[in-house]
Amino acid sequence: MGGYHRGERAVQERAGFARRAGQARGAIGNTVPDVAVAFLAQQPHLVAGATDERGRIWATQLTGEPGFLTVPGPHTLRIGALPAPEDPLAPLLAGAGSGSGSGSGLGSGPVPVGLIGIEPATRRRMRMNGRAVRDGDGLRVELDQVISNCPKYIQKRDHHRPAASTPLPRKAVDSTELSPAQQQTLRAADTFFIATASDRGDTDASHRGGNPGFVQVLSPRLLRWPDYAGNAMFLTLGNLELNPAAGLFVPVWETGTSLHLTGSARTVWDEEEAARTSGAQRLVEFEITAVREVASASPLRWSAPAYSRFNPPTAA
Repeated sequence: MGGYHRGERAVQERAGFARRAGQARGAIGNTVPDVAVAFLAQQPHLVAGATDERGRIWATQLTGEPGFLTVPGPHTLRIGALPAPEDPLAPLLAGAGSGSGSGSGLGSGPVPVGLIGIEPATRRRMRMNGRAVRDGDGLRVELDQVISNCPKYIQKRDHHRPAASTPLPRKAVDSTELSPAQQQTLRAADTFFIATASDRGDTDASHRGGNPGFVQVLSPRLLRWPDYAGNAMFLTLGNLELNPAAGLFVPVWETGTSLHLTGSARTVWDEEEAARTSGAQRLVEFEITAVREVASASPLRWSAPAYSRFNPPTAA
């Protein structure tokens, strides 16, 4: 069980998976295997999560031509891209490790980041957690954890880049709650990414997937989703046990729009409540404090999904 922090161990014990989590510990390393080096080199995007200067956690997406992700050493990832200015993590990551901070933490040293590379076409993914510094026109991340993940709940999609000669302008809209259109986006979502951090600031990014409707919009500021059977590590819920701050990135696959949410999350352990949602072992509730929607944030466009056979049914 070495390597799990106390929040992860507490959740593993409460869920009754402590022994299985100990066996799964072998999937966590701190070097990038050769097969993963090749995998990363083929990807046009990467999801990242980090905590901004106000203590809010955000998740976002970085994109580039395949080859923008390289592994110059077994413990290092080079990302040949930075967030666009409209991105909620742009100020933080653009100044990472620059030493230009003035007491806020912004730019004052390496930034803890959680990363996930995902290839929907093959349902492959890998998680990497470490500390990022600015490196020219991109980031260099010294990795603390490299985590193998199973393909459950990933919807199969293919991507392309539009042939338009002039990219559409990005446009950011901020609010403190979800608009009716954003609520509909979440109700129709089959995928989102969640970033969390431990009480020490170590950050993780994870994937969540299911059939449309698996994200429940309880109000303009409150979401709920089922926690399905997984790898028993409980890295996300373990972080939430110690630090409720969380950030969500919801991609709108067809248009390239990014929906970013930040707030706090908690695990709902009530068995009767969970039993009302198909496949749920427990529930997670997320209270929104800020919303940023960025139109045309990504140059990638994706095909309609082929849903994972592991997805539990959702209510009509």
